[in-house]
Amino acid sequence: MQFRDLKQQYQVLKAGIDKAIRDVAASGAYIMGPQVKELERELAGYVGTRHCISCASGTDALTLALKAWDVKQGDAVFVPDFTFFSSAEAVSLEGATPVFVDVDRDTFNIDPADLENKIEATIRKGESVPKVIIAVDLFGLPANYPAICRIADNHGLLILEDGAQGFGGCANGKRSCSFGDISTTSFFPSKPLGCYGDGGACFTDNDEWATLMDSYRMHGKGSSKYENIRIGMNSRLDTIQASILQVKLRAFAGELAAVNKAAAEYTTRLADIVETPVVPDGFLSNWAQYTIKLNSKTERDKLQAYLKGQGIPSTVYYPSPIHRQIAYRNSGLPESDCPVAGNLCDTVLSLPIHPYISLEEINEVCNAVKTFLASRKRIKWGGTPINGINR
Repeated sequence: MQFRDLKQQYQVLKAGIDKAIRDVAASGAYIMGPQVKELERELAGYVGTRHCISCASGTDALTLALKAWDVKQGDAVFVPDFTFFSSAEAVSLEGATPVFVDVDRDTFNIDPADLENKIEATIRKGESVPKVIIAVDLFGLPANYPAICRIADNHGLLILEDGAQGFGGCANGKRSCSFGDISTTSFFPSKPLGCYGDGGACFTDNDEWATLMDSYRMHGKGSSKYENIRIGMNSRLDTIQASILQVKLRAFAGELAAVNKAAAEYTTRLADIVETPVVPDGFLSNWAQYTIKLNSKTERDKLQAYLKGQGIPSTVYYPSPIHRQIAYRNSGLPESDCPVAGNLCDTVLSLPIHPYISLEEINEVCNAVKTFLASRKRIKWGGTPINGINR
């Protein structure tokens, strides 16, 4: 069983992907070939923004957005504490201060109430100036943008949507990667829309910011690649990756429907056994991950070990809040400042999910979870006591 079955996806899309790669190889246009601009137009149309600027990774996409806004030393950027490290790393690389915000226990996304508290505390402290809110669409579910936008408007802050896991998610009819003043995504292979290497993109309706990000991604170019008007970076999406993404984008709607069906099957089978993911009314997740919550770290770790013994892969996203990472241990943030994030790191477990997972595989996973938990609770499941698992 695969956690995210990219091999099977390739077999389904093989004819189109192989042709796309051969066409690029024959063209000789390996960097910024015509497929890159075509893809950018297609992605902007899908998301519903004026501009899409592709780049070399999701982390670079965050960096390009921060550079377009001239985020620098003395600025405060508010980042959820329960997410991948790059959401904060990009802030630090620009010399700004990441301020870690707790998350909502049900949705895993940034908690608007704690965000408001952290902004006001930062203003009172006076050591940095609030400038940007980074809202992450964790595990494929859009964040609470109505509440986030109200807070941003009240304090005059910009919103950077980190949609690295969010592409394809929706809230009230609007798609992920269109909620921020600038939004970003990642095309890392295991993402819902992934290429065969690293890749990313920025989305915005603002013409000036789009022009700046286009310049920054190619060494700060001006009217030509040999006119450099600012210090930039080398962050281009190569043509082969763009051509692969074009093929995958054509299949994406079907894959999104299939993965939502798989998630619904999981929830039906597990809802009375463990805490299953919450999708608020009006929201649609792309199910980048299907993440359950256990009662304790011990129970989570033992379940993961049991699943491994049954040949079932699972992953912990994420084993540590960002503020506890070695790189940020001297950040001055108290250990108890984001208690929900800390608890989630001890209790979450992500199960295999992808558009091509079979009902038999879902049953196998769910039966294993039920068997393990039945043993720990010394209850009967399916009419037979289960005693064979280490407690």
